[in-house]
Amino acid sequence: ERMSCDSLPVLGDTEVLCMGYNRTEATTLPPFFGKPTRPAKDVAKNLTPLSGQRPSGLDCGRTCKCKAPLIPISKESHPLYNRIRTGQVPNCAIPCYQPYFTQDEKTFATFWIGLWSILCFLSTSTTVATFLIDMERFKYPERPIIFLSACYLFVSVGYIVRLVAGHASVACNPEHHHIHYETTGPALCTVVFLLLYFFGMASSIWWVILSLTWFLAAGMKWGNEAIASYAQYFHLAAWLIPSAKSIAVLALSSVDGDPVAGVCYVGNQSLENLRGFVLAPLVVYLFTGSLFLLAGFVSLFRIRSVIKQGGTKTDKLEKLMIRIGIFTVLYTVPATIVIACYIYEQHNREAWERAQNCSCPGDPPRPKPDYAVFMLKYFMCLVVGITSGVWIWSGKTLESWRR
Repeated sequence: ERMSCDSLPVLGDTEVLCMGYNRTEATTLPPFFGKPTRPAKDVAKNLTPLSGQRPSGLDCGRTCKCKAPLIPISKESHPLYNRIRTGQVPNCAIPCYQPYFTQDEKTFATFWIGLWSILCFLSTSTTVATFLIDMERFKYPERPIIFLSACYLFVSVGYIVRLVAGHASVACNPEHHHIHYETTGPALCTVVFLLLYFFGMASSIWWVILSLTWFLAAGMKWGNEAIASYAQYFHLAAWLIPSAKSIAVLALSSVDGDPVAGVCYVGNQSLENLRGFVLAPLVVYLFTGSLFLLAGFVSLFRIRSVIKQGGTKTDKLEKLMIRIGIFTVLYTVPATIVIACYIYEQHNREAWERAQNCSCPGDPPRPKPDYAVFMLKYFMCLVVGITSGVWIWSGKTLESWRR
């Protein structure tokens, strides 16, 4: 009722209005008029909307809109029309390349990921080849290290495919020049997703199995044969759980492009998918594996003190404990850092997008992603593959190859 046009003042009412109705052209105005006055009827149209947007003269318009380099989706025929939102703005897509980083940073990211993926490939392929030429040498409880290494071999292949095919071919929609959203194709994107996600999750489960086998050997005094008798169950868990998760992601069309690395993964554009398919499983695997390792170490120290009291040397046992300790650190530290990087990303992503779409000239500096955190994440995703080769660095390996 307050906004009713009937309650507008009548033209010429000098009690209410302080100015007349300007019917003349702007050119005939006296010079002391800075701007032509608006028609009284237009005043109603130019009132400040309830959302808080001001006329553009007073402010840049404190509304969020899809600002370059983000890509607005205007055609209803577009498959993502009314399905995506970036920084509180519907129908606004992230471009092919990360909008927050400079060209030099994007170029270095390609080099950085390429360098570590090639080193990871070389290290893991050596480890797997050593296992293949001398299978009897690697018995349980240390055999899961070989399977973990094989998983990282395929993860590095996923990054190498992106390196060879190029950022745009894998992660971008060529027709609309934005990153892939909610997709199960094209083939190259799906292949890279499966290599990174399936084998990445499988490697985490193999690490849990590794820590479980250490616990059975050290804490429960199980022998090699006893642990090996459960090998089929280990394989069932390590390959079936990632398969189910990968199928779920593909069935829900949740594969999306990563604008920094140029790969396809899950959770790059959807925070729900990032939490459900990536963060939650990684936290569960790390926590479970760490518990088994801790229990194993407690048992080993107890055994060591008992043996020492008996007057027997514990050199071999200590050597084994040091090796397990080193490998544990070489896995848990990168895994924890990767989880921390994902938490940082999911916590801040909405703020970065909002700052991009809702800021005005003259505002204080906008929050934007820390480039170093992203580079650290990709490095830590691959470094375990490089360090898994530590296990085979010995004279026995040289002897195996010589034979």
